[in-house]
Amino acid sequence: MSKIDPKLKKKLLNESQAPFKGLRRILWIAFSGSAFLGLFIMLSKIASGGELQQNNLLIQLGACILFPTLLLYDKNKE
Repeated sequence: MSKIDPKLKKKLLNESQAPFKGLRRILWIAFSGSAFLGLFIMLSKIASGGELQQNNLLIQLGACILFPTLLLYDKNKE
């Protein structure tokens, strides 16, 4: 007979099926925040008349789309 608490057993089973889920969510949130902050800084630089390479702006926009999408995808896998 198993002496493991059912709640602990369920938690361990979930963790084994989706390892590091909490850490991944924290990283996606941090990367998303960084991407949006970078985009805000780039847009303010453009608004002030500064020059900016188009490639850098496209990379930043891609990051602003990618990281929140990964966060939502990771959240919906439950």
